Amino acid sequence: KASAEETTDNNAADEESADDIVTKLESQIKDLKDNLLRSLAEQENTRRIARRDVANSKSFAISSFAKSLLDTSDNLTRALDAVPEELRHDHENNAVLANLYEGISMTDDGLNKAFAKNGLKKFGAKGDKFDPNIHEALFEYPDPEGVPGNVGQVMKAGFMLNDRVVRPAEVGVVKAAP
Repeated sequence: KASAEETTDNNAADEESADDIVTKLESQIKDLKDNLLRSLAEQENTRRIARRDVANSKSFAISSFAKSLLDTSDNLTRALDAVPEELRHDHENNAVLANLYEGISMTDDGLNKAFAKNGLKKFGAKGDKFDPNIHEALFEYPDPEGVPGNVGQVMKAGFMLNDRVVRPAEVGVVKAAP
């Protein structure tokens, strides 16, 4: 009789320890699955961030090169503005000046086409609504013909590279007359 009771007790103990083992193993499986899913999610996040960083690098790699050419663009614009309107196309009396103007104009057009081809866009025109995100207000002035809060004068054009401001437009803003 004692050995039958011992066998029953051993079987019960074995069942309890087997249940404990199964519970522990199920818990470990659950933890391992959770860790696996977290690792997979982390890998996907890393891939997504890397893809975004590569895309940004490609889009904005020419940013410093573009910035260095902005002064050239400004100088060409100043050179074009320096020629009086009436002399710009006067090939009879001022052929040298008219040809020079035409050459500078063609160079400026070529540079602007190259800018556009690479995602660099010029902005900032008289009459635009002033936006502190893309404009830098150098001064305010009253102008009875202008709309208060709008750009009245553009001192330097602004440039965007793929919708990111490379250089804000330097402008004068119209203020309400006193």
